Amino acid sequence: MSLPTNLTTLDGTPLSQAELENKVILFVNVASQCGLTPQYSGLVELEDKYASRGFKIIGVPCNQFGAQEPGSPTEIKDFTTKNYNVQFTLLEKQDVNGPQRSPLYQFLVQDGPDIAWNFGKFLVARNGEVVARFEPTITPDNPELQAAIEKALA
Repeated sequence: MSLPTNLTTLDGTPLSQAELENKVILFVNVASQCGLTPQYSGLVELEDKYASRGFKIIGVPCNQFGAQEPGSPTEIKDFTTKNYNVQFTLLEKQDVNGPQRSPLYQFLVQDGPDIAWNFGKFLVARNGEVVARFEPTITPDNPELQAAIEKALA
């Protein structure tokens, strides 16, 4: 199983494969009305810190946990831009668990446990392999997370 190539951005356009090629990517299932939503700030800082080395964050809105991402694509984009200056890629809203789990999350989770909550994180190496998984409470400034990113970028 490999990283799906038919990802769609929040505005409904296909995500260019050029944006993914030779990148280390942190996929994060995000929500606008969650107690963990302030992690957006740290995610912005994290991408800024490592972007020049080929690192990218891709946010994946999900409404499966306490219905904490009920907004339309426009509402999600407006919220994240206005409140957190999010410039990283946001995909269309997806299910990360259950029978309607998106192909992206089928790839990320594979045989692992279900996503526990909003802001679960998967680190994908340049070769498209999932190299680390971090639970929602692991914040973007966590040394273990940053060490994994450093290792993947090396």
